[in-house]
Amino acid sequence: MDPTFVYDDDCGFCTWWADQFATRTDLRIVGFSKLDDRLRNRLPADYEGCAHLVTDDAVHSCGAAIERALLRTERAEDARPVVDFLRQFEDYERLRERAYRWTADRREKLGLLVSKTPPARRERDRSE
Repeated sequence: MDPTFVYDDDCGFCTWWADQFATRTDLRIVGFSKLDDRLRNRLPADYEGCAHLVTDDAVHSCGAAIERALLRTERAEDARPVVDFLRQFEDYERLRERAYRWTADRREKLGLLVSKTPPARRERDRSE
C-alpha cells in the first residue's frame, strides 16, 4: 500500500492541509468519505477523531500523522534531525498531541484563515 494520508474531507481546514500534502509529498490522499474497506480496517475504531498516516507497517494518528506528513515535504529536510532528537523525550509526544488537539478543536475558526472547499461538501452541493 502506498503511504496514505487519511483526513476529514468534510472540513475546509483539513482539506487545505490535505491539499498541501498532496502537492508537497508523495502521499496518497484519502478522505473519510472515500475509505475502502481495506483502508478503513487498518484505522482505529474511532478514526474520525483525527487524521492518520497509514503505511505498510504502521498507522500513525493525530499529531503523529501530521508530524510524519510534514516530514515528507521537500522543505522538512532541516527539521528531520530536530524531530528525531525531540522524539527521545516523553514530553515531546505529549506536547505534539496536545498541539494537534488544540488545533483540531479550533479548526472551524482556523478555517477562516486557511480553507479549501471540502470534496465531500462539493459532492453534496452538486447532488442538490
